[in-house]
Amino acid sequence: MTYGKKVWLIPDMYWPAKTTPGEYVSHESVCVINTQDTDCEVTLTLYYEDREPITPLYAFCGARRTHHIRMDLIRDPDGNPIPKGVPYAALVECSVPVVVQYTRVDTTQAANSLMTTMAYPVE
Repeated sequence: MTYGKKVWLIPDMYWPAKTTPGEYVSHESVCVINTQDTDCEVTLTLYYEDREPITPLYAFCGARRTHHIRMDLIRDPDGNPIPKGVPYAALVECSVPVVVQYTRVDTTQAANSLMTTMAYPVE
């Protein structure tokens, strides 16, 4: 049975510019689960309010696997990290049907917070 879609949108993403000292840092992840028997190539396009999109960003999710794409670890085509403290959105395009979820961990205050939501399936 095929689960998921090939195109997903995440309209509210934000990587905090500050974090509390320690080993658990603020970050966000685009979480992919691939239940197919075929590997999945993932292409991300990041959209901003005041600048041109960042694209292409690539990731990979193996067949019958999950992959958490940490946005604090991914780099643009020029090797630059994703800007901190700037709201943005993402278009997630996949080579096979998958399910996509977005998670944000905010450690900017003593009481850490976690937010997660399903991405919007386009096709």
